[in-house]
Amino acid sequence: MRALIMAGGGGTRLGMGEKPLVTICGRPMIRYVIEAFRQAGHEVVVVSSPKTPFTRNWCTANGIPCFAAEGRGYVEDIIEAVEEIGETGPLFTCVSDLPCLSPEIITRIEEEYTTSGKAACSTWVPLSICRQYNCRTSYVETIGGTRVCPAGINILYGERITEEQDELQLVIGDRRIAFNVNTREELQAVRQYLCP
Repeated sequence: MRALIMAGGGGTRLGMGEKPLVTICGRPMIRYVIEAFRQAGHEVVVVSSPKTPFTRNWCTANGIPCFAAEGRGYVEDIIEAVEEIGETGPLFTCVSDLPCLSPEIITRIEEEYTTSGKAACSTWVPLSICRQYNCRTSYVETIGGTRVCPAGINILYGERITEEQDELQLVIGDRRIAFNVNTREELQAVRQYLCP
């Protein structure tokens, strides 16, 4: 299954330039996400925008396929990339600022999705875990009686990319997918976790 790593945002809340290239333990944040998907056996395509030219250059220099979207918005860039590369089956989409993501979590999501029979899958992390580690809680929903936040990793069906898709709402109680880096405080927490 192909994985689109979304790397087109401005990173304004973090305020450290292009967020995918912010370093953690001496490596760009996006590198962790790419390697997690590759180790889980997935082909990776980075989706950049006019806001992230250095990220696109970094991908080129490192031999990582990169699609330059127009930068009209997160969902719009996904649709543009899927249509341009001609993906018709299921594919992952993932934010580039989830550096603690692991191959095991990716494989679990794929397995749960496959057995669900649904067209799509959204992944969520309990709000209690986000708050425990001072991570983002800007959007909260209730699933199965649990208050949850989006983890930023999903599966969509390519040929239905412009439609609303029947989805599995998968809640995973793992702090590694709570570490979505949007602020300097979250970056510091991730550095403490990954760089002991």
